[in-house]
Amino acid sequence: MSTPPPAPPSLAELRKEIDTIDEGVHRLLMQRGDIIDRLIHVKQTQEVGSAFRPAREADMMRRLVERHRGILPLDTVESIWRVIISTFTYVQAPFSLHADISVSEPAMRDSARFHFGFTVPYVAHFSAQAAVEAVAKSKGDLALVSAIASRTPWWLTLEAQGTPKITARLPFVERADHPAALPVFVVSRVADSAMVTEVETWSVRVSGWNAETARALSPLAEIVAVPDTAFDGAALLVSIAGVHRFEEIKLALVRAGASVRSSALVGSHATRYTVPANGAAR
Repeated sequence: MSTPPPAPPSLAELRKEIDTIDEGVHRLLMQRGDIIDRLIHVKQTQEVGSAFRPAREADMMRRLVERHRGILPLDTVESIWRVIISTFTYVQAPFSLHADISVSEPAMRDSARFHFGFTVPYVAHFSAQAAVEAVAKSKGDLALVSAIASRTPWWLTLEAQGTPKITARLPFVERADHPAALPVFVVSRVADSAMVTEVETWSVRVSGWNAETARALSPLAEIVAVPDTAFDGAALLVSIAGVHRFEEIKLALVRAGASVRSSALVGSHATRYTVPANGAAR
């Protein structure tokens, strides 16, 4: 005679398991806070510079995507971890988030809240230039500016030594229906040792910029272009995947009939994950 299958757990038993897990998560977060408290004291004696570590954050997010499974949406996990990272960074060294809302105030606010939560102070600005200037005057603040459109060449102020730089591009995990899909650059002061250089961002001023030149360059790099009224040309923000590829970009511009008047490296960031329709990250 076959043994009957065991009875399924009751709702009360399942809810008790959930409560146990919730308590465990909370205890682990408090334990993380204890370690951060110790880290603050270590940094006071061993390290000078910003609390932001773009390279470490990119590594953490990649490991998160690679191990994720189950019914919990990846977006939720990404946002939870981003808020944890940002909040504990804020606990180490308080900072404000300066957001350029000229492209879309609701979309920019969604990005800020998704990636940084509600603890970090949010300061709205009506231009990218104003947001970046606020960061330049601060000790450790961040700016969020559009990565795909601009009314002014705000990146020109990042060219000089000692100025803030582009340190990240969000969202890091991209997909078509991302809840905070607005592409944004993070501008901040970060120690050179903490930078990630998988994608370089260059400020380039060119003469002879037109539709044909733009088409020649588009397969090689992501470009934000603003007309330069000082001459027949444009101020470009060029994002190039891979290091030491800028000479390739300059050659493509010359072949397309343009000439480079000036150029400067204004930051770098991590290569993003793209999640296709089937949900598998790559």
